[in-house]
Amino acid sequence: MADFEKILQAAGDFGLFQKLLLFALSFPNLLIPFHVTSLIFHQASMSSSFHHCNTNWILTVGPNLTKKEQLSLTVPQLLDGSFSMCEMFAPVNWSLENIRQFGLNETTSCMHGYIHDTSYYEATIVSDFDLVCDQAFLVGVAQTTFLTGILVGSLLFGPFSESIGRQRTTQISVVFMIIAMYVTGLSPNVYVYMASQFIIGVSFGGFRINSVILATEWIGMTKRAYAVCLGQVTAALGQCVLIGVVYFIRDWRTAQFIMGAPSFFTVIYIWFLPESARWLLEQGRTEESKKAVLKAAAFNKRTVPDALLVKLSKEKVIETGGIKSLLSSSVLRKYFLTLIYAWAALNLAYTSLSLNVGKFGMGIFTTQLIFGLTEIPAHILCVWLSELAGRKPSLMSTLLLGGTTCLVSVFIPHDKAPAVVALVTTGRFFMNWAGSICYVYTQELFPTSVRQTATGLAYIVAKMGGMLSPLLNLLGVFHEIIPTVVLSIFSISAGALAFLLPETKRTELPDSMEEAERKRNQTMRNQAKTEDNGITMDQSYMKSTKI
Repeated sequence: MADFEKILQAAGDFGLFQKLLLFALSFPNLLIPFHVTSLIFHQASMSSSFHHCNTNWILTVGPNLTKKEQLSLTVPQLLDGSFSMCEMFAPVNWSLENIRQFGLNETTSCMHGYIHDTSYYEATIVSDFDLVCDQAFLVGVAQTTFLTGILVGSLLFGPFSESIGRQRTTQISVVFMIIAMYVTGLSPNVYVYMASQFIIGVSFGGFRINSVILATEWIGMTKRAYAVCLGQVTAALGQCVLIGVVYFIRDWRTAQFIMGAPSFFTVIYIWFLPESARWLLEQGRTEESKKAVLKAAAFNKRTVPDALLVKLSKEKVIETGGIKSLLSSSVLRKYFLTLIYAWAALNLAYTSLSLNVGKFGMGIFTTQLIFGLTEIPAHILCVWLSELAGRKPSLMSTLLLGGTTCLVSVFIPHDKAPAVVALVTTGRFFMNWAGSICYVYTQELFPTSVRQTATGLAYIVAKMGGMLSPLLNLLGVFHEIIPTVVLSIFSISAGALAFLLPETKRTELPDSMEEAERKRNQTMRNQAKTEDNGITMDQSYMKSTKI
């Protein structure tokens, strides 16, 4: 294949065309945190009075009873003096005087539903669907359902992208994501809710990987990290907006609809996204690829030389990709396995910390706001330092530092909540950073023919790591530090293994398997040659000094 980077440079590799495309693909990331509102913000200050059985039957004989009196007469008390949340005394046809005199002794499970504490939130999925006691496990199931959807979406939209293009798969996933977002807010029961969350997860998985690839294939090598990092920045901004909305609107359904309003803007412009010229060229649609390049050049007020366009028109279809092609190369297989381990480890840590946002000793709004604000500089630094220091040192250092800070947090006493939050936030900061670098690495290591396959499979493994986080958190029943210790070990080991990866900073995107292997080998030879030249120059200098 012709040197597409030269064609892209002639058309403008980061001009107005690329900036508009990057904004269009980054804006939906602003809405992505809104989809998990109901999953995270059910974690109020869960005191013993957070919910209890509905015992309003006693008000028919004692309408003037205070809340405390009602509970003391109808709900068993535990050893610590608190009221049972999942049991009640069986109703009787006695007078209030007899109930007070003889008391009630026969206990039963909640017969008439539950009364939920609304002092923190007006309504959550827990209160609306009574996800307590023997139904409490459905909260974890809902979280896993959403994460499973992301995994399935990454698997389904990968082949779609290879067959119908990056443009169409991105558009379809956005539309389904927005529709399911409103279905979630209208859910009459937990099962409809979980089904809509699954669809959101599927759509999110498809949008995330395809939008990154579409942006990457249009941006030149010097600004390629923008395709990933700016999308992550807008997601962090969305998280901060989410905090503000939920702080003032404590009803999850109302918040869902309000935060979904900007999605109509996305539905309008999403149909004007361009197709990837690289993908069109790979499919043998050279005339369409040429038109796309000329359109980009017109936006950027640049002119592409006819010699390059003629060269582009003579291109033939390159080889098709797939998992078999990816794993058949020993070089790319090693890089792929190293990357997916790193991605799974950091997603396990990130998701586990996110789902435990209300358990670090500070208010959930404060902690979540800190999480959101720290993500913004993480992704901005990713753009700068990955270009300055390179991809490999950045990935190794972020995983090692992230895992270490999380590990240190387990040794902090519970009464030092600000210190715990600071360490956990720092660890999450580095995991965010590492995630962006993994995205960039995946785009730059693998050729166009398998780039979608590699990204999709890597994203699937990453989300499988995230899916394990609710199960990992369950290990906290044996000892509260176990989840943090496990995720820390995985992150530290992933950082050590990242040493096996090559440096891809400011290298051209490979378009074939052969080119990918040749460029990586050439990069290693160039680095060795540079070191040899440095030694030779030092030796020459020493000789000249001696003379």
